Amino acid sequence: MKDFSYITNSHPAYIEGLYNDFVKDPASVDPDLRKFFEGFDFAVSNGLSTNGKAPTTAPAGIDWMKEIRVYRLILGYRNKGHLLAKTNPIRTRKDRGANLDLSFFGLSDADMDTVYQAGNLIGLGAASLKDILAHLQKTYSTHVGIEFKYISDQAKIDWLTTEMEKNFSTPISLDQKKRILEKLNQGVMFEKFLHTKYIGQKRFSLEGGETTIAALDAIINVAANNDVQEVVIGMAHRGRLNVLANVMGKTYEQIFSEFEGTATMDQTMGSGDVKYHMGYGSEVQTADNKTVHLKLMPNPSHLEAVDPVVVGFARAKADVLYKSDFDRILPILIHGDASVAGQGIVYEVLQMSNLRGYYTGGTIHFVINNQIGFTTDFDDARSADYCTSVAAMVQAPVLHVNGDDAEAAVKCAEIATRYRQEFNSDIFIDMVCYRKHGHNEGDDPKYTQPQLYALIDKHQNPREIYTQYLIENGEADAQALAKEMEKKFWADLQERLDEIKQNPLPYKYQQPELAWKSLRKAKEEDFDVSPSTAITEEEARKLFGDLMKWPSDFQPLKKVEKLIQEKIKVLETDQKIDWATAELMAYSSLLVAGNIVRMSGQDVQRGTFSHRHAILRDENTNKGYNRLNHFKEDQEKFRIYNSLLSEYGVLGFEYGYAMANPNALVIWEAQFGDFSNGAQTMIDQFIAAGEQKWQRQNGVVMLLPHGYEGQGPEHSSARLERFLQMCAELNLVVTNITTAANLFHALRRQLAWSFRKPLINFSPKANLRNPVTFSHINDFTRGGFKEVIDDAFADDAAQVKKVLLCSGKLYFELAEKQQKENRKDIAIVRLEQIYPLPQKQLDVLHKKYSKATWFWTQEEPLNMGAASFLTMNLKSINFGVISRNASASTATGYHKVHGQEQAEIIETAFNI
Repeated sequence: MKDFSYITNSHPAYIEGLYNDFVKDPASVDPDLRKFFEGFDFAVSNGLSTNGKAPTTAPAGIDWMKEIRVYRLILGYRNKGHLLAKTNPIRTRKDRGANLDLSFFGLSDADMDTVYQAGNLIGLGAASLKDILAHLQKTYSTHVGIEFKYISDQAKIDWLTTEMEKNFSTPISLDQKKRILEKLNQGVMFEKFLHTKYIGQKRFSLEGGETTIAALDAIINVAANNDVQEVVIGMAHRGRLNVLANVMGKTYEQIFSEFEGTATMDQTMGSGDVKYHMGYGSEVQTADNKTVHLKLMPNPSHLEAVDPVVVGFARAKADVLYKSDFDRILPILIHGDASVAGQGIVYEVLQMSNLRGYYTGGTIHFVINNQIGFTTDFDDARSADYCTSVAAMVQAPVLHVNGDDAEAAVKCAEIATRYRQEFNSDIFIDMVCYRKHGHNEGDDPKYTQPQLYALIDKHQNPREIYTQYLIENGEADAQALAKEMEKKFWADLQERLDEIKQNPLPYKYQQPELAWKSLRKAKEEDFDVSPSTAITEEEARKLFGDLMKWPSDFQPLKKVEKLIQEKIKVLETDQKIDWATAELMAYSSLLVAGNIVRMSGQDVQRGTFSHRHAILRDENTNKGYNRLNHFKEDQEKFRIYNSLLSEYGVLGFEYGYAMANPNALVIWEAQFGDFSNGAQTMIDQFIAAGEQKWQRQNGVVMLLPHGYEGQGPEHSSARLERFLQMCAELNLVVTNITTAANLFHALRRQLAWSFRKPLINFSPKANLRNPVTFSHINDFTRGGFKEVIDDAFADDAAQVKKVLLCSGKLYFELAEKQQKENRKDIAIVRLEQIYPLPQKQLDVLHKKYSKATWFWTQEEPLNMGAASFLTMNLKSINFGVISRNASASTATGYHKVHGQEQAEIIETAFNI
C-alpha cells in the first residue's frame, strides 16, 4: 500500500486526468490509485447520465489535493496505526515515530468539518474529516493494532481492511460475553487456587495473561465452525497447566496428582518429565456443539523447539487422515515474546511454511507477550520494534492486542482463524500482557524490574477488568454472575483436590493412534536377532526392473542414463545390486505394501553424492520423474523433498511427522553427517529422550554421511561418539552399515518391529559406488539385518591370532590389505549395529576366536568414534584400541596428512 506523497505534488488537472482514465479503463491506472478512485462511487451512483452510462469526466467541484491527502491519511493509519495503538496494559508505549499527525498529510484542524468523498473508502460514505479520523483511530489505534502493509496479495489486504474497518466494531452477543467471562474466570481462579495450595512450587503461571484461555477457546470454536476437525498445539511452559485444564479438558485430579507427587508413572519407560512439559490429547465439544480433536505436543525447556514438531505432526495427520485437506487440521503455536524474537527455529519454521514439502495450510501463532524473558526486559531482548517482526518475512499479518481487553482479544482470535481458513496462510496474534510473578513462582522479579512490578502489583486481573467493563456497559448482572462463577469454581477445585473424581472427557482414538496402541515397548531380547525382512526374488526383480524404467517421451541426462544402464548390467552379469538401488528398493517395497515413505533433506532427490537419483530430470524440459511412483496403481506415492538449508527445523518437522504415524517410514538425510550438529537440540531433547520423558515412541531415521576421506574437519565425522554417549534404555538404534543388502534390511526393519525406535545410520560417501558394497540378490530374499558380519576370508578360526573389530568404511581398507597379503591369521569382524550392542553375537565370535587378541580399530581420533562407548560397554571381551591420536578437531584438512594417518592406522592394525 503506497502513500502517494508524489501525487500530492502534482497539478490537480493531472489527478483529474488520471480519474478520467480510470472511468474509461480502470485497469489503466495504478492498482492502489484505482482503489482510491473506486472509493468515489458517488461518481457512478449519483452522476449517471440519463442513458445509464457512467460519466466520462470527473464531477465538478472536487478538491483533488485534499481528497488525496485524506486518502494518504487513511493509508497512513492502515500502515502505521499499530504504532499508536494502546496495546500495553501496564506501561506507556514507546514513541516509534508513526507520523500520523494531520500536519504530516497537509491537513489541519480547519479541515475537520469539511466533507470528503474519501470516506467511502472506509465505509462511511462522504464524511467529515473529524468522523473519518475518529473512525481510523477507533479501528487502528485503540486496543488493537494490525500490521499488514508488507502484504502484496490484494485479496488479503481487502479482506483484512474489511474485517478491521467494518466488522470489528460489531457488538458481540450476550452468550459470547458470558462465555468470555466463564473462560476468564476459569483461567484466573485456576491460577489463584494453585498459588494458594502449592506455594512456591514451579508452575509457570498464566497470571496476567489469562485472556489467552478465552482467545484459544474462540480459535477452537471458530475453527470447528469452519471445517477444522483437529487442532494441534505447541507451547512452552508459561500457562501450559492452565491450557491443559481449561482448553484441553485435562482433569484437575490429574494435574493435582502431579503436584502432589502421586501421579502414576510407568517406570518401565524411564523417568517421565515435569508436569509443565507433558503432552496431552482430548476430544472436546465447542460452544456450538462441534466435536474437535485437540493435541498438545510434549515439549522440552528449549522454548521454541516444539514448533517444527507440531507442523510436521499436522502435515502427517493431514496426509494420512484428511487426504491432504489442510482445512481440516489447524496447527497453533503459542510463543513467548522473548523466545519468538530470540530463537532462530522460529525463522526456520516460517521459511518452511509455504514450501511444498512442509506446507500445512497455515499456522496460527499466538504470542503471550509478557514483555520480559526470564529477567531480561524487551529493550535487551530484540532489535526489532516487535517480537513478531519476523512475520513480515512470509507476509503474515500481525494483530497486536491489549491482553486486558478480552473482547478485543477474542475478536482477533476469530479474525485470525477465519483468515487462516480463507487463505491457508500463517497469521500472528501478539497479545501484550504481563507476568504476575517472576520467571517461576519462587523468583522475585523486583530484583531486576522494580518499577514495572510496582505497577503490576496494583493492576487488576483480566477477569476483574472484564467484569467492570460489563457493569459499566450495561450488563448489570455481570458482577453477580462473576461471583457465582468464582464460588462454584473454587468449590469444584476443592472437591477435586479432596479426591472427588472428575470424569475425564470421552475420547475416540483415531486410526494412527490405534496403530500406536497396537505396538509395544521394546525388550533387550528384541535386539538379539533381527526379524526377517526379506522379499521374494520375484518382487525384488520387479522392483529393480521398474526402478530402471521411464516413459518413452522422457529423456534423462545422458550421464544418469549411463549410470542406470550400468546398474542393470551389474545385476545381469554378477546378480548384484548396488547401494543406491538397494536403498530405493527398501522404500519401494514399503510403498507397494501401503506404507507411507517420506524423505527430506538438502539435495536428497539426487543425493548429495549423486548416487540416489530418486527423481530424474528431463534434459530438455527439466520435468521431473519420480522413479518410485510407478509400481502399481494403488501404491503410496514416494514423498521426497529437497529441503531448505535447515537442519534444526527440518529434522524437527520429520520427527513430528513420524510421531503422528507409526506406519510411515520417515527419513532425514544430512548433506554431510557433520551438519547434524545444527539440529543438536532436536536430537538431545526429542529423538534421544522422547520415549523416556513423554512415553512417545518414534521411528524417525537419520542418514548421516560419515567417513574419513581427506575432505577435512567439516566433511568427515557425523560425531558417532555423541550419539553413542546418549544411548541407554534401548532409546536409539545406531548403525554403521557396509553392504547394500544390510541397508535394505535396516530400513525395512524400522516398520517390521512391533515397536518403534529412531535409527541413526552412519552412511558411506565414497563407497556408495564401490562394488565391494554391492550385494547379491539372494541377500535381499532371505533373512534380515545382520548386526555383526563375521570374516569369510579367515576361514580357519584356529589360525586366527588377531581379530580386528571395526565398523563402516575402514573395513574395506583393512580387508583389501588382508586379502592382498593373504593374512589368514587375522580376522576382520564388522560391527554393523553398535547400539543396542549385539552382545550375544559378539560373545559367540569371541569364543570362536578364542586364541586371538582383539582390537577395536577405528579411523576416528581416540576421543571420538565408538572407542569410549565400547570400552565402557563391551566388558566381556578384553580388547585394545587402534585409532588416530586424540584430537580437538574431527579430522585434518590436508589430504596428504590424512593419507599418512590412514596408512598408519592400517599398518598398526596388521603389525601390532
